Amino acid sequence: MVNANLTVLPVSAFKPSHFLLEVKDRVATITLNRPDRKNPLTFESYRELADFFQALQKDEEVKAVVVTGAGGNFCSGGDVFEIIGPLVEMKTHELLKFTKMTGELVKTMYACPQPIIAAIDGICAGAGAIIAMASDLRVGTAGAKIAFLFNRVGLAGCDMGACAILPRIIGQGRAAELLYTGRIMRGDEAHNVGFFNRLVTSDAVLSEAWALAKEIADGPNFAHAMTKRMLQMEWAMSVETAIEAEAVAQALCMQTEDFGRAFRAFAAKQTPVFEGN
Repeated sequence: MVNANLTVLPVSAFKPSHFLLEVKDRVATITLNRPDRKNPLTFESYRELADFFQALQKDEEVKAVVVTGAGGNFCSGGDVFEIIGPLVEMKTHELLKFTKMTGELVKTMYACPQPIIAAIDGICAGAGAIIAMASDLRVGTAGAKIAFLFNRVGLAGCDMGACAILPRIIGQGRAAELLYTGRIMRGDEAHNVGFFNRLVTSDAVLSEAWALAKEIADGPNFAHAMTKRMLQMEWAMSVETAIEAEAVAQALCMQTEDFGRAFRAFAAKQTPVFEGN
């Protein structure tokens, strides 16, 4: 039996061991924090990140998320010695357990209702590029170097949803080239092809991403969560089905208090203050 009185701890109470976490003004900032190695992931950090995004699904405090890396780099992917080395020695069932776990990170990023903004500078490679790809928005720099370099280690480009998600961001042809070659896409190109939503300087990338997250957090959060969900669901819909689904979604949003607040503020020539309900 489900306990209706079960207390869900806020994400601010989450105590990560493998990344830094700050919650301020309803924005959670995750910082991958192994700057001496360009912030690579380990088995443990994969698991902890997935657990964090899973916790966000029930959190009522955080309304937007920023993901970034320490020391001038975003993330260099899976740690060569702590992940790739051990994988070479694993049996098939162990490898499948690992690949399902890494895919779970993307699934939980998609499932959490909060929009996720990646602040990207320096190296953004392998699983780091996947985390950036799985974010809802990306703020980057000209000095960023994005590489889906799975083929460089003898693997397919179809990793953690890359073949499904990347073409929808930058187009099938561009995605295919990046996944077949593993080449570096620099910040200017990333912005030109639509991978980056905004291109800023290195000293402004985190503040710009945070300001964007704060703007979203201050908006109609129920409606934002609906937008995120529909952006994902409508990939597999016909236009006709999508229009019908959006009619239902928008009708639900029209029942929120925020919709009434917006009307009353407009009528009074004021700026609406949304509360997320």
